[in-house]
Amino acid sequence: MIKLEGLHHITAITADAPVNVDFYARVLGLRMVKKTVNFDAPDVYHLYYGDEVGAPGSVLTFFELPGAPRGRAGAGMVDKIEWRVAGEEALAFWADRLAAEGVRTDAAGRLLHFADPEGLGHTLMTTTVADTPLRARAEGIPPEHALQGFQGVRAFARDAAASAPLLEALGMEAGPKGRWNASGPTRHGHLHLGAPPSEVGIQGAGTVHHIAWSVADDEELEHFRARVVQAGAQPTAIIDRQYFHSVYFREPGGVLFELASRDIGFDVDEPAESLGEALQLPRQHEPLRETLERTLTALPNPRAAA
Repeated sequence: MIKLEGLHHITAITADAPVNVDFYARVLGLRMVKKTVNFDAPDVYHLYYGDEVGAPGSVLTFFELPGAPRGRAGAGMVDKIEWRVAGEEALAFWADRLAAEGVRTDAAGRLLHFADPEGLGHTLMTTTVADTPLRARAEGIPPEHALQGFQGVRAFARDAAASAPLLEALGMEAGPKGRWNASGPTRHGHLHLGAPPSEVGIQGAGTVHHIAWSVADDEELEHFRARVVQAGAQPTAIIDRQYFHSVYFREPGGVLFELASRDIGFDVDEPAESLGEALQLPRQHEPLRETLERTLTALPNPRAAA
């Protein structure tokens, strides 16, 4: 059976692109691998961070919605993004680094919890999986302590039992305490479905918009899309996102899923050595370049500023 290769990327929302770049590129040490715009709303940024090449499994992206109010995770939403680190020395390094930046942390055994400036929750955890570490190079962060890509996400499900048939159709394997594992030949990721809080969720700054699972190419997208239909969900057709092809659908618990291909990559429109430095536009929005370069907030190249 064809398996999902863990997570491909996670997309969240920010109301402040400069603050977002500073936190994720400078503080967390991720590489900004693409500076582009929202394909469906080209007057705002879509920023991508990841390892040195933006490998699937490392990529965290943000839609910028300037002035958006702070959101709150609730039923059908992701609550925390989980990252791998090498071990307890790495956890200690991050506890010190985040404290020096004024970021409150909460240590719990081999876990370190914190939130970004807009409240998006993160957890660093040591892991024993054999996946290749997906690291970026960053000033002040030793390679052995760098983030190594996603471990998984924690989400609030409206009805975790209702999600099971679709997750099984995607080839995920059920684990203890609401955990589902997407384990391919080379990469692994998990989805932890927990009980929602009493407060209603609000989509806004500091919340996750959707999570994407990794597939090889269009052939696999069609294969999984058929499984999704058979499980009773309503997937989109394959959509060209320039750096990957995608299919979207909402799972029964409410979380918006994407299946994204890993056969294209972020160097399709700029050299790997200069990823994220210049504004890249999807072909349909290239006529807007002059206007967008004048109206979008200027964002420095994080590596030039380091």
